[in-house]
Amino acid sequence: METAQIRTAIAALAAEMAAHGHDRDDPAREVMGLLGDRWSTLILLVLATGEWRHAELRRTLAQLSAEQAISQRVLTLKLRTLERDGFVFRKISADVPPRVSYGLTPLGRDLHGEARRLIDWINARAPAIRTARASFDSAED
Repeated sequence: METAQIRTAIAALAAEMAAHGHDRDDPAREVMGLLGDRWSTLILLVLATGEWRHAELRRTLAQLSAEQAISQRVLTLKLRTLERDGFVFRKISADVPPRVSYGLTPLGRDLHGEARRLIDWINARAPAIRTARASFDSAED
């Protein structure tokens, strides 16, 4: 790119960031952080199948994850963050004792769809990504 084109592109990026925020608590930054963290996307994928109780969700995440099992505390924090951002609802039944379940809000379903598209894109390009990694790693030796 020419220097003038680069300046124009950077100015457009700066304007977009100013319009949509680049502070620590701006939605663009925080939601991208959620999608990139260890558990939130997997939680969204599971909750997309319906409502789940905390213990069932935790067991299912442990079965699906290649990572060490999620702790009860971390799952609670992730669910609270997703609820705060409007992606997850928390429902408390009138039963005694009360039953608490979690599911996706309409906004959460929208985010799930976008995350699913990104995952599909990554899976379709996995061979190219693996090839690039192998090439990079062999060049470092």
